Amino acid sequence: MKRDWQTSKLILPTAPRLTRRALFGGLASGGLALAGLVSSPSGLRPAAAAVRVADLRGTIDAAEFGIRPGAADDQSALMQQAIDAAASRGRALFLPGGRYTVANLRLPSGARLVGLPGQTRFDYQGGGHLVFAEGAKSVGMEGIHFDGDNKLLGEYTPALMHFADVDDLLIEGCTISGSSKTGLALDRCTGRITGNIISGARGAGLRSIEARGLSITDNHVRDCANAGILVYRWSEGEDGTIVTGNRVERIAARDGGTGQNGNGINIFRAHGVVVRGNRVTDCAFSAIRSNAGSNIVIEGNSCLRSGETAIYSEFAFQGAVIAGNLVDGGAIGISIANFLDGGRLATCSGNVVRNIVDTGPYPAEVQGFGIGIAVEADTALTGNVVERAARIGLHMGWGPYLRDVAATSNVIRDCPIGTAVTVVEGAGPALISGNLYAGATRGAIVGHRWKEATTGDLTAPGAADAFSHLAIQGNMVR
Repeated sequence: MKRDWQTSKLILPTAPRLTRRALFGGLASGGLALAGLVSSPSGLRPAAAAVRVADLRGTIDAAEFGIRPGAADDQSALMQQAIDAAASRGRALFLPGGRYTVANLRLPSGARLVGLPGQTRFDYQGGGHLVFAEGAKSVGMEGIHFDGDNKLLGEYTPALMHFADVDDLLIEGCTISGSSKTGLALDRCTGRITGNIISGARGAGLRSIEARGLSITDNHVRDCANAGILVYRWSEGEDGTIVTGNRVERIAARDGGTGQNGNGINIFRAHGVVVRGNRVTDCAFSAIRSNAGSNIVIEGNSCLRSGETAIYSEFAFQGAVIAGNLVDGGAIGISIANFLDGGRLATCSGNVVRNIVDTGPYPAEVQGFGIGIAVEADTALTGNVVERAARIGLHMGWGPYLRDVAATSNVIRDCPIGTAVTVVEGAGPALISGNLYAGATRGAIVGHRWKEATTGDLTAPGAADAFSHLAIQGNMVR
């Protein structure tokens, strides 16, 4: 300390200026010093000298609790202790790369597990479940591979990883593989499931029941035995789950049935669900199947090589928007059905449907296979392109189950029958107008009684006059 000889005032020493370069240079020089301040042991208390990189990141390192990646012994107890401690301190638990043999972990409120993507791995050792949380808030996991190794799960758990009544759940950038049941099961949860890989589940890849504001986005679900993504409710009600940007591939139907299994994205009794921008391929039954889901939006999806109906809105639904989807392959392209059970009110517009075959995964029932688009009640069918459906391009009504359907401005190419419309007594009004038919070798528009074609081509002058419920006009046939 010096004195100014002119003013006789004391001159205090100035602290060195803390620059960005100095800060990061200090961190790089060992990870324990902060801009040179910690490097002098005489300048700080011992507690301050113990600052670590993990603390700077806001995480706790699992090694603090004796957890060792790659250890052959069971580390479940130590892992649970670390999870609880980190949550109580309001910190994330950082898990370095390596394998951790664990089981029966429970996540409390505030728990957050962070690993190194592709390197941090939880190996299920058997004896119950891998991860469970119930009634917790703000739970998150990032960058961890959860491997069930196809080992048996407890009878009480529906999945390798099960979350019930969890608010603000985040599962991001994780891998879930080898579950002997469902991979990830969610009950009454809110939050985001994003950017994960789920594969090899014996049941469904991901199953949600009675969600309360859930987003399922940008995941890759593949090679599951019975289902890809399920959005279910025990009873019909508003759900509002958003299913967008996912890639779903190779979904089988190992447990059989005629559509209960084998679907890429399956909505059941859940209203207000949005299914948009997904790529769904090689499913034993449907790429996207909505059963009794009202106010469903199915938009902009790519559905390739489905084993049965590629896109299905069926049974007791009211309100469906099916727009801008690409369907290539399947036994039926798009079906909006079951007016008998209350299925009604839809738009089907701007879809491309092609390469529909007349064989399916079970003996053909009702109207059979080989149909591009089938509709029944209170539906506008407009601006679609159907090419190479094995039997029928557009199928309108079934027996008396037809009401207020308009088929306008569609292009139907290389389908033996362009449009099949029911002429059974009691069928309601239908408008078929302004469509273009090319290569309809058995007729552009043909009346059907149930499955049997019973009229000639109704585009011929006067041919439709006998059917007062039909308005057929302005179509081009070539």
